[in-house]
Amino acid sequence: MKYVSTRGDAPALDFGDALLTGLAVDGGLYVPDSLPPFDPEQLAAWRGRPYAEVATGVLADLVAPALSVDELGPMVEAAYATFDHDDVVPLRQLGEECHLLELFHGPTLSFKDVALQLVGRLFEHELARTGRTITIVGATSGDTGSAAIEAMRDRDGVQLVMLHPAGRVSEVQRLQMTTVEAPNIHNVAVEGTFDDCQDIVKALFADRSLRDDVGLAAVNSINIARVAAQSVYYVTAALALGAPDRRVAFTVPTGNFGNVYAGHLARRRGLAVEPFTVATNRNDILARFLLDGEMRIDHVEPSLSPAMDIQVSSNFERLLWEALDRDGAAVAEAIGELRSGGVLPVGSEVVERIRAGFRGDRSSDEQTTATIARVHDEHDVLIDPHTAVGVGVAARTPTEADVMKVVLACAHPAKFGDTVMDATGHRPELPERLADLPDRPERFVTVPDDVDVVRDLVREHAR
Repeated sequence: MKYVSTRGDAPALDFGDALLTGLAVDGGLYVPDSLPPFDPEQLAAWRGRPYAEVATGVLADLVAPALSVDELGPMVEAAYATFDHDDVVPLRQLGEECHLLELFHGPTLSFKDVALQLVGRLFEHELARTGRTITIVGATSGDTGSAAIEAMRDRDGVQLVMLHPAGRVSEVQRLQMTTVEAPNIHNVAVEGTFDDCQDIVKALFADRSLRDDVGLAAVNSINIARVAAQSVYYVTAALALGAPDRRVAFTVPTGNFGNVYAGHLARRRGLAVEPFTVATNRNDILARFLLDGEMRIDHVEPSLSPAMDIQVSSNFERLLWEALDRDGAAVAEAIGELRSGGVLPVGSEVVERIRAGFRGDRSSDEQTTATIARVHDEHDVLIDPHTAVGVGVAARTPTEADVMKVVLACAHPAKFGDTVMDATGHRPELPERLADLPDRPERFVTVPDDVDVVRDLVREHAR
């Protein structure tokens, strides 16, 4: 298995090198050069098997030959032993034809744990094997930061610098990052939006001198290992609901397109599912593209679902690479024009290729609040605002009668307790292990939206 850049001007890497490199040196994202298809008999055999067993099977071909199954298996088992639910990612029924896929039973109550608990172990294994050290720099709109910190804390050979937009994450999200007392963890609040944080990270990765000096690496969804790990729960959920004999349609709340692209990877390998529905909040660049055929950058507006307050969806580049027939130069040109002019220059043929596999819609804050209230009233279930965006969009998306809808439940409702309380009159409680979170001391620095300031911090912590 080799991984190539979406922009076509970086060396092809095996899984281990792609894992540690993150963003390609040409600014592109790594994608599998080819995707090994699932064997139909193997898919059927995975139905009902433990999650870790399925995850090892799904990922084995993607990590070979850098990792053998004997090496991968114990890391997978250890990663998912940290989850509070025996099924790791259980399905919860909402009505006759809709299920929630609960992805928030990991250490930080976010779907990001599903990938990052494994990715942390993969990093440590690869660093020990090669004798390297790295400095991870990431940007978070909420949950990636805490999940990455929990995955990387106290790991040998790793320094982690995590950027978050000051005042634009929930209190629980911030505290889960800033209260971690580990010498290799460094939190930075940037006076700007998530897109500003992401732009700083991309600028640092474009600095080849810095990359070489400090061994820059990435853990957010630009890292292909994260996307690969997330593809597993689409397989387990679809099989549990009867696919391929029963039609299954996923609705995915998303801002950065990584979570839904993971499902697309599973579909490309042969998982029989319906077109994905992309659910966005008022920052609806993805929904507008799928509805209207034009991708135009607008201003980021704060919302009740802050992890989705994004206008530049990095992982969309991976799908664009496919739609442009894997033409790296064309991808680089199109993304350059999007960033410089604010509009993605693609023709109707490319738009229709993408629409063949994806639909999109949006939920306003008012609709999100109403959905939280409705789900509680009708099903006695509390959901967070990101999940509510998905549930609201799924309810308005027409499907045929025999299609089972699955909405990805991305975060525990207690991470957004004020919003849930306002909508339902009930405050969800944090698990007992996090009950004292508000009383723990915080450690972070606040900096302006200035790449040079952050570059200096990264060099300092790398030392």
